Amino acid sequence: MSSALTDLCRHPIVQAPMAGGASCPELAAAVSDAGGLGFLAAGYKTADGMHQEITQLRTRTARPFGVNLFMPQPGAADPAAVDVYRQQLAGEASWYNTPLGNPGAGRDDDYEAKLAILIDDPVPVVSFTFGCPSRATLTALSAAGTTTVVTVTTPEEAQAAQRAGADAVCVQGIEAGGHQGTHRDDPAADGTGIGLLSLIPLVREAVHLPVVAAGGLMRGAQIAAVLAAGASAAQLGTAFLVCPESGANALHKQAMTNPLFARTQLTRAFSGRPARGLVNRFMHEHGPYAPAAYPDVHHLTSGLRKAAAQAGDPQGMALWAGQGHRMARELPAGRLVEVLAAELDAARAVLALGGAR
Repeated sequence: MSSALTDLCRHPIVQAPMAGGASCPELAAAVSDAGGLGFLAAGYKTADGMHQEITQLRTRTARPFGVNLFMPQPGAADPAAVDVYRQQLAGEASWYNTPLGNPGAGRDDDYEAKLAILIDDPVPVVSFTFGCPSRATLTALSAAGTTTVVTVTTPEEAQAAQRAGADAVCVQGIEAGGHQGTHRDDPAADGTGIGLLSLIPLVREAVHLPVVAAGGLMRGAQIAAVLAAGASAAQLGTAFLVCPESGANALHKQAMTNPLFARTQLTRAFSGRPARGLVNRFMHEHGPYAPAAYPDVHHLTSGLRKAAAQAGDPQGMALWAGQGHRMARELPAGRLVEVLAAELDAARAVLALGGAR
């Protein structure tokens, strides 16, 4: 890990920025205070909402933390395909007694306003998902004293991040829960993502940037494995989602270890972009027909997902989860960091003993 990042946390453990409420100030503060790097997720929030959360987080911890931004998306969605999907979801709207959302509600996620705040009032780390920011943006953040990280899913995306001037890359394997952070949403590439342990060395050979590894990591031994493969730190999301400090819905937390939700799958059903979640009724019924239309589909289904949660029905919710979700542990976030760090040390000791023979 670069010295700029190494100095920020005692353990090579990063709490993933999970948009939708899970990555709240309480969770980020607990992780940072325990020696990891906590993250806020600015995705789906207004610029003012992001600023308020940063202010709250600063009252909870004096330790470094990060903020994640979603890149603006091109207007490439087929309106006709979105309209067909809207018609298909009419039964869901009737079932949950709630109207479908406006698919044209916005594509830029208040990106420029958020950037302006982060440059004017810098935070230690800013990461980006769904694309690579411009060199000018990364230079401005660097000048403000911020370390920048770009999420990548291929060696080519990592090279783009390096050319733009990123300080590090977050390498996301196909095992990861939530949205795949691809820079270009290509339906022809659905299901062709690369596993994390293969992707890390591919990226390491393609660029000279520190790597933060993400994708299905739940135990300290797995952290040891990605460090051995060339990563400088590990980013975990699903592992922290069930912590009491997490802002995730209680039904979402319960589903992580519920035998009724045994499988995860990539789907466009809830947002129009590939995202890994627990297979439920909504995903099964609508996933095969969802168009490649992010964030149009996200806006379209937002009310349905909220109504399902209010009705206590996890079958209609987006239950984002990585492939290791069954190993989730309901520990306080600070305690989970300590346990992961101890498991990491134990795994490293075993590796050292093996190498000494």
